Amino acid sequence: MISPFVIFFASILTSNMILSNFLGMCSYISVSNEYKTASGLGKSVTLVMVLTTVINYAVYRFLVIPLGLEYLQYIVFIIVIAALVQVLEMAMDRFLPDLHIKLGIFLPLITVNCAILGTTLFMVIRDYNFLQSLLFGLGSGLGWWLAISALAAIREKMAKNKLPPGLQGPGIAFIITGLMALAFVGFSGIFPIT
Repeated sequence: MISPFVIFFASILTSNMILSNFLGMCSYISVSNEYKTASGLGKSVTLVMVLTTVINYAVYRFLVIPLGLEYLQYIVFIIVIAALVQVLEMAMDRFLPDLHIKLGIFLPLITVNCAILGTTLFMVIRDYNFLQSLLFGLGSGLGWWLAISALAAIREKMAKNKLPPGLQGPGIAFIITGLMALAFVGFSGIFPIT
């Protein structure tokens, strides 16, 4: 059995949802122009990832498996994710209206962020227990937040410099992401995860 803390650190560094699995790239590229907005989305994704991992763990273990509904697991997981995102969006609209406006369409699109569904599916495929699932969800969210915040900080800094027209926009974002992924590969072997 893999230690839950190894799973936690591996999901941040060596098995990062963005930099190793390339899950959740749409909002990662689109919302990474400004650090504050990217960090807000990173926090939202982390919160949703942790909550959905915990709830989907319970739903899978205590409802889907006992009722023999494994063939419906994708639908059940997506319903849980959609419900949590809806609650998060209403809370953010009420308590953080500026961030809610800045995130715009990308906030409800957290529902279809494949990094969140991927975290739940990895948890099921790898047969994690509750603590492993919780720390995997938290680590995956923090890793996603780290990646989008780092890209946004770099892009903000680069916006003050002149870039060739072909590198402006998504082009440079993909190059930076590739370089960040190479840097994170350097952590491979420290926290092996399967």
